[in-house]
Amino acid sequence: MNRFDFIFMLTRNDRTVADAAAHVGTALASGIRHIGFKDVGLPFDALHDLATRIRHGGATTYLEVVSLDRDSEVRSVEAAVGLGVDYLLGGTHVDDVLPLIAGSGIRYYPFPGRVVGHPSRLEGTEAEIVASAVALVAREGVAGLDLLAYRSSLDAPSLIAAVCEAVPKPVIVAGSVTSPEQVRVIRRAGAAAFTIGTSALDGRFPAAGPALAMQLQAIDSAAA
Repeated sequence: MNRFDFIFMLTRNDRTVADAAAHVGTALASGIRHIGFKDVGLPFDALHDLATRIRHGGATTYLEVVSLDRDSEVRSVEAAVGLGVDYLLGGTHVDDVLPLIAGSGIRYYPFPGRVVGHPSRLEGTEAEIVASAVALVAREGVAGLDLLAYRSSLDAPSLIAAVCEAVPKPVIVAGSVTSPEQVRVIRRAGAAAFTIGTSALDGRFPAAGPALAMQLQAIDSAAA
């Protein structure tokens, strides 16, 4: 991961979309080199196909865990290991995950704070989320954090800045990023990357048009 990256998620409302494979080609042709998907929405064989397409296109692969119960998260992490993804984002059951990914080379970025519901929401005070972030990055095997800043009722810019200042490891801001101004805020706060899925697939990011290639170009330019 470079200093500031855009990660395109093949997802809508925290689910991998049925036509994700077609979008991989568009993303790669648009020069996007960080592409991910969620652990829900498609069966393992389809996720394996996605990971293979992304990897063969020269891009970095990300799987984000949004399942909330322990057993589902464990199954998703086992799938991530089987898929050989580069990054494992999200999830909350750190004690169960770390032994599963040991020795795999997967870089693990769990959610700090209290995450509920689907689509995922972040709850707690800023102080509680920062304390959770500090505790997580102290764990061996945790490479960074996946922060749902814009899925919180808190002031997102303040929360991002507080978490980035408190931890020595990279922070990815995930969820509900829909504008160039949010991208600029995330960058100024010191985050390493951000994810966008729904707003790009639905043509809602300010761009020359709603077509996915136009959306990705606009987002990538906002991150430059």
